[in-house]
Amino acid sequence: MNSNQEHKHVSKISAPRSNREFIDACVKAGDAVRIKQEVDWENEAGAIVRRACELAAPAPFMEKIKDYPGFSYFGAPLSTYRRMAISLGMDPASSLPEIGKEYLRRTNSEPIAPVVIDRKDAPCKENILKGADVDLCKLPVPLVHDGDGGRYVGTWHAVVTKHPVRGDVNWGMYRQMMFDSRTMSGAVFPFSDLGKTLTEYYLPRGESCPFATAIGLSPLAAMAACAPSPIPEPELVGMLSGEPARLVKCETNDLEVPADAEIIIEGEICPDYKVEEGPFGEYTGYRTSPRDFRVTFRVNCITYRNNATMTISNMGVPQDEGQLLRSFSLGLELEKLLKSQGIPVTGVYMHPRSTHHMMIVGVKPTYSGIAQQIGQLAFGSKLGPWFHMVMVVDDQTDIYNWNEVYHAFCTRCHPENGIHIYRNTTGTPLYPFATPHERKYSIGSKVVFDCLWPVDWDRINDVPTLVSFKNVYPKDVQDKVLANWTAYGYPQAK
Repeated sequence: MNSNQEHKHVSKISAPRSNREFIDACVKAGDAVRIKQEVDWENEAGAIVRRACELAAPAPFMEKIKDYPGFSYFGAPLSTYRRMAISLGMDPASSLPEIGKEYLRRTNSEPIAPVVIDRKDAPCKENILKGADVDLCKLPVPLVHDGDGGRYVGTWHAVVTKHPVRGDVNWGMYRQMMFDSRTMSGAVFPFSDLGKTLTEYYLPRGESCPFATAIGLSPLAAMAACAPSPIPEPELVGMLSGEPARLVKCETNDLEVPADAEIIIEGEICPDYKVEEGPFGEYTGYRTSPRDFRVTFRVNCITYRNNATMTISNMGVPQDEGQLLRSFSLGLELEKLLKSQGIPVTGVYMHPRSTHHMMIVGVKPTYSGIAQQIGQLAFGSKLGPWFHMVMVVDDQTDIYNWNEVYHAFCTRCHPENGIHIYRNTTGTPLYPFATPHERKYSIGSKVVFDCLWPVDWDRINDVPTLVSFKNVYPKDVQDKVLANWTAYGYPQAK
């Protein structure tokens, strides 16, 4: 890619400020399709979204929902890197490294505090249901997968909570199943921010925890809710968009929510009452968590925009937006962490099709044990519970090229000296391979694959020479072959 092309790809336009602006931008770029015919909320909508994910197809905007006139669905919002680029206001053709550099540039800037606007100016307040009018069945809650334990309200959203002592706000993407017209239930793991707040404060005191679920967020607000960043989510949205996030106060509690969201559900988390939730097809590509009694959300108020659009993420066989975004953000956050500790990292990539379970780390192998050090830092961090494999390759291996990474793994990882296992660490109950006991108590095991040549090997006599086009031919020969490639009769290389 020449410098002009690179400049074109990273040139920025205004980032979409709302889900509606994002849909319009995706349609304009050919990355969303408007479905005019009526779609059934029971399985059909979910099947359309799943098929779109598996084909990396444009996002489906379903404009007519059976039984729910005036509502629509937008599925697979950020399941491709093209749509991620659009969400950041970048050229859809931007490469993954370009998107990553832009994300790091923005998140290394000064925080941008949100602004709180008046209720009368907030689109999410156009319709307000309180008291006896509160009914989740008035929303087009989809049955996402056949075999799920129920209809899921929250699959691409933000659950907003606040620690009552520290005051820190958390936006998290915790799945929420509709149990009845005023009750939801979902999986909240103990190592998550909300899980810690509940166990540290609310549950020991028997107090209910206020919450608000925001559905149909701007893409950057949804990205913030997924990201494992230490930056508070409202400020992270501002940094990513270059302008303050617009928030508005809830109707029934003191929480502040994205003013331009399509739907807001307000309520409280019950401290001493749990209802059954699940199973649900998850990001691992399996339905791993059995039906069980889980965290319960009692609904007190629902507000929504006119002609509201409910966003749907359909987790399953890769890739969907959860896998893509968490892979993207987890990798960049780990890169920040390792560089802050002085590790000579050249890049970190987590392929979405690994269901964000494997980190690939490129590094300059300047001293012995560096792969184990990387693994210890990665697994011991806040990010650690979400992945269980770290593969370390040298700086000559293109971490974004699976062919090169796989070759390095198969030829450089010593089966005895290069595999390091860490047992009885923190894991997620969603690991398909985990035993029932491990799932119940969030126990995991981790592994580091060291694909580096030992530093005590002689570079000339001990390290085998890699036989590849870019490694064994002089630069002038490479340039000549590349310049004449189409003249030889081959199509232009992509």
